[in-house]
Amino acid sequence: MTAAIKPNGELTLRTLAMPGDANAAGDIFGGWVMAQMDLSCGIRAAERARGRVVTAAVKEMAFALPVKIGDTLCIYTDIVRVGRTSMTLKVEAWAQRYLSHVMEKVTDALFVMVALDANGKPTPVPEE
Repeated sequence: MTAAIKPNGELTLRTLAMPGDANAAGDIFGGWVMAQMDLSCGIRAAERARGRVVTAAVKEMAFALPVKIGDTLCIYTDIVRVGRTSMTLKVEAWAQRYLSHVMEKVTDALFVMVALDANGKPTPVPEE
């Protein structure tokens, strides 16, 4: 990890970038990275809501660096706002470079997750 720059939030998911997730140049598809970020939000938000959640929105995402085959993608989540039925999470994707301890921030975004009841209708997020 570089000296001054560290991930924010809780490490929620780590996964290996494999050849099937890459283009011919060995760069991992951005959609795959985004899907891992969405999975992480689902885990973290469901824990906080103590129940079912769905993704309602993803706010602006730009990729600063590529993820390469063999990198370990590390997703960090931080719940930055809890509304009545929704939560906003700041999500950071970091690449631990293949066979090294080098960690580089790939992208970040805000994800809005909504808590649902058994009928699929928005339901209040419980108090902590």
